[in-house]
Amino acid sequence: MTVLGTSDLTVFPLSFGGNVFGWTADRDTSFAVLDAFAAAGGDFVDTADVYSAWAPGNSGGESETILGEWIAARRPSGVVIATKVSKHPEFPGLSAGNVRAGAEASLKRLGVDTIDVYYAHAEDDETPLEETVAAFGALVSDGLIRYPAISNFSAENTREWVRLAREQGVAAPIVAQPRYNLVDRAIERDVKPAAEELGLTVVPYSALASGFLTGKYRSTDASGQSSPRAGSAAAYATPEGLAVLSALDDVAAAHDVAPASVALAWLRAKGTVPIASASRVDQVDALIAGATIDLTADEVAALDAASAPFAS
Repeated sequence: MTVLGTSDLTVFPLSFGGNVFGWTADRDTSFAVLDAFAAAGGDFVDTADVYSAWAPGNSGGESETILGEWIAARRPSGVVIATKVSKHPEFPGLSAGNVRAGAEASLKRLGVDTIDVYYAHAEDDETPLEETVAAFGALVSDGLIRYPAISNFSAENTREWVRLAREQGVAAPIVAQPRYNLVDRAIERDVKPAAEELGLTVVPYSALASGFLTGKYRSTDASGQSSPRAGSAAAYATPEGLAVLSALDDVAAAHDVAPASVALAWLRAKGTVPIASASRVDQVDALIAGATIDLTADEVAALDAASAPFAS
């Protein structure tokens, strides 16, 4: 189990990504994968108010609605829910009004009294950060959320948010959520060190690089693939990317697990709590293995070396 930042929240060391709910997983499948995740000890679920507005026929909020229905049906004990604001079509940006309206809408869809972890989903150049920090602080004071968090923020603005929160005397973020995986290590230069210095837990998204790190996509030709992420995943199938898959294969064989499990375990070895999703129940075991196996120092070093081109 892992403590999130300076909070009192202790969670399973992997977060289930709810971006699939209402997109690549319908309601029944979403219930099934959540049941499997919870049965294995998972208790940390990540979603956003915008999920999944990009899917045909959707308008945003579908993931939260399905998750809320699951919570109402299952009454899970101790589940930690994280959601986000600023990208929903009705609540774009991080103005004080949008932050509060977005939180109220999310609470209604989720069917909970308080959101455990509430992210600013992306930076908003149109709104002064002071206003946003104060708005999140007010949500904590009013009991709508337990802890603020930030996603897709630069190191500079991560530091500034914490500074402003201290200056205003309001709750500071406990989590930073950037893109981070074996083929995208850019945050190691600045965002990750800043988060660690400030006591924020890093909870990375795209932990499996749109599925590339599952090992399923080993050609830049995505034709014939039915997954909506196939094009993004196949783009990583360069000589450098394939070298990472080779190193993953070696470590996976040593542990008798899937490459995806090793990719998640590598992120855990870096001190993070990765987010990963599954659209089928038979994919959940690989996620759980990624949260429970421990890599040796030599294995981490081998993966570091293989993925070095993606760290520069």
